[in-house]
Amino acid sequence: MVLTSALRDYVTRMLQDISGMKVLILDSQTVSIVSVVFSQSELLQKEVFLVELVDSTSKESMLHLKAVYFLRPTSENIQHLRRQIANPRFGEYHLFFSNIMKDTQIHVLADSDEQEVVQQVQEFYGDFCAIDPYHFTLNFPLNHIYMLPAVVDPSSLQNFCDRVVDGITAVFLALKRRPVIRYQRTSDISKRIAQEASKIMYERETGLFDFRRTEISPLLLIVDRRDDPVTPLLNQWTYQAMVHELIGIQDNKVDLRNIGKAPKDQQEVVLSSEQDAFFKSNMYENFGDLGMNIKRMVDDFQQIAKSNQNIQTIEDMAKFVDNYPEYRKKHGNVSKHVTMVTELSKIAEERKLMLVSQTEQDLACNGGQVAAFEAVMNLLSNDSVSDVDRLRLVMLYALRYEKESPVQLMQLCNKLASRSAKYKSGVK
Repeated sequence: MVLTSALRDYVTRMLQDISGMKVLILDSQTVSIVSVVFSQSELLQKEVFLVELVDSTSKESMLHLKAVYFLRPTSENIQHLRRQIANPRFGEYHLFFSNIMKDTQIHVLADSDEQEVVQQVQEFYGDFCAIDPYHFTLNFPLNHIYMLPAVVDPSSLQNFCDRVVDGITAVFLALKRRPVIRYQRTSDISKRIAQEASKIMYERETGLFDFRRTEISPLLLIVDRRDDPVTPLLNQWTYQAMVHELIGIQDNKVDLRNIGKAPKDQQEVVLSSEQDAFFKSNMYENFGDLGMNIKRMVDDFQQIAKSNQNIQTIEDMAKFVDNYPEYRKKHGNVSKHVTMVTELSKIAEERKLMLVSQTEQDLACNGGQVAAFEAVMNLLSNDSVSDVDRLRLVMLYALRYEKESPVQLMQLCNKLASRSAKYKSGVK
């Protein structure tokens, strides 16, 4: 079972078993979890006519609607629910939680339901955002900070660990697997997460994880991002990675409002391998092959457009009307990908990313300190190279040659500071 299918199954089961008009109530995190696997039109097909956030201040009574809640079992959400159940706005309340609830939380909700409007309380383990069938995110902001315990207060670090463990346990509950857990021994944060996940899976909630054993047990491998500092500093050249790096993706949505040539109906577009066949087959293609595939897609669409222009009979007209929705869909898809690839090409040219990337690869893979120093110094002097690319180049040089050539590294740091004022305070 893949992650997107597991989440879609959960949402479908929540909605289709409850007949009649519904309102779907989410929190700030489950709204992302649902949006990546269900579109608004699909929700409408399930008779969901309104979507609200649980912290909404609306007090309008809508007793004709049945409320379907999908929330993380946090103390804040429980308090919102307690108040809303005590003064019900909807005819029925169906409560679904994305992870394991505490007994005390269930008791609080039961005590608040004096009017007996709650019809069911269930745990559906969808406490993760499935961005494609095999990858998920927890959308935790600035998560790299938590790998440096010295700069984070203990309570914040514990909240981070709890959220990571919640996400991991939900994934394996959704997949109906109990993994063997291995972690990087040299990393305190990896060890902490592994031990807490193990405690839930093998001690506290062992009954929930009592799944039929498979021939080969799945492996949960927890590693520290700091163990590979080079890869994040390298510019990427595959389609999905370039869009993420140069334009930005959040919950499979790409914001194109800052791109002047983007059509008005494509200010924000969805880039999902589940909904877009072209993206699915090209998300890991390099930029050169992507350009050829885009041209092929445009040529194919032009052939379809030409055939639609050749309408001579009533039968041709009827065929065109029948095929028009699919034609519009293809037109939007072609326009979306052409717009993004054009923007990626423009950014790569403006920032001289080909030159930058060549030097990055030389620093990461090849020898030659003198040549590397000259190449980095030349790029630091190039006005087209962005501040972030300059910083990356100096960091890559430092990782490779810090001990071998400290004097040259100091020269590069001083050059970087002279070119980018915002980095001055960090250079010693």
